[in-house]
Amino acid sequence: MHQSDRTSELEPVTQPPSPPEPPRGGKKHHLRWVWLPILLLLGIGVYYRSKQNAASPPARKQDRPPAAIPVVAVKARRGSIGVYITGLGAVTPIYTVTVRSRVDGQLMKVLYREGDMVKDGDLLVEIDPRPFQVQLIQAEGQLAKDQAALDNARIDLGRYQTLLAQNAIPEQQLATQRATVVQDEGIVKTDQGLIESAKLNILYSRITAPITGRIGLRLVDPGNIVHASDTNGLLVITQVQPISVIFTIAEDQLPPVFKRMNAGQRLRVDAYDREMKNRLAQGSLTTLDNQIDQTTGTLKLRATFDNEDQALFPNQFVNARLLVEEKRGVTLVPTAAIQRNSQTTYVYLVKPDSTVTVRPVTVGTTEGDDSEITSGLAPGDAVVLTGVDKLQEGSKVNAYINNGQSARTKK
Repeated sequence: MHQSDRTSELEPVTQPPSPPEPPRGGKKHHLRWVWLPILLLLGIGVYYRSKQNAASPPARKQDRPPAAIPVVAVKARRGSIGVYITGLGAVTPIYTVTVRSRVDGQLMKVLYREGDMVKDGDLLVEIDPRPFQVQLIQAEGQLAKDQAALDNARIDLGRYQTLLAQNAIPEQQLATQRATVVQDEGIVKTDQGLIESAKLNILYSRITAPITGRIGLRLVDPGNIVHASDTNGLLVITQVQPISVIFTIAEDQLPPVFKRMNAGQRLRVDAYDREMKNRLAQGSLTTLDNQIDQTTGTLKLRATFDNEDQALFPNQFVNARLLVEEKRGVTLVPTAAIQRNSQTTYVYLVKPDSTVTVRPVTVGTTEGDDSEITSGLAPGDAVVLTGVDKLQEGSKVNAYINNGQSARTKK
């Protein structure tokens, strides 16, 4: 045995060190963190899906027919509707008088109260008449004097005519006497005029109402000296019964009005307040202005009202509604039942099988809460009034007329 072999038998053989083993369970720990978010997302999805399934009705409930929608319906009716023209206007008295003094003098008495209703001829104011009474006495005295001179001249004229016939006086003397008589006659007439003037001034010192109407505020107090030339009057009287309203309409609205006025028709005019809520009075159209205002394209009209209850006050703002035509025997429905979109105007018509259908209609005149239907409906057709926001073509409804009876059974 060789030496080398022995040595190999005696010496232990050394092997290289093995790599360290990985920790137990490390790979499983890594996979756990990878699957955890995935499982969490799957759990959330399952949870929400179960919620949606719980919220949705079962398939057999969706197959059931929808319940009837309760609505309020109304039946189209046959009736009358007016065609009106509305214009802005103001109450204008037919007569307004500013009472002034015709004579100069001191204002002695005021026999009215502010705001009183007075009649034509009522005594309102007294001015001191004594200066005019003195003038009357003077004029009467002068008349007596001049009348005596006239009488004497006439006697002389008769005497001269006799003497001329006897050729006792020249003809010129007779002519002169005739001129004297005519002159004295003129003086007597002048005196009579002065008497009448004095009497008239006495009459003017008692100022009476020239019209029947309402008195305004007093403009002059007793004790003041008034003159016939004063620019301000003593008082103002406005006629309030009857009274008028002047309003305007557009020029393109004039032809039907003018046509009916020329035909002798009496057109009704209603006066409403500023908010168009309350009717104040009812009257009739009286006249039209004679020219159109080119700046506004409007024409003025005057309507007259009896105003027995004095609901209209001078210079009051009103809305005048002129009835041009009254359509009779037309189909009417409440305006609230009419629906509109960008294409058409329609209503929801209740059919005999308690379903609704969209029925296009043509609307004519609209007045207040009613509208005229010129095509699309007939009197007796039931249309939905309230509850249309839930309807569509073919919707099942439970319709009731306003009095509570079913639209299916109400004849």
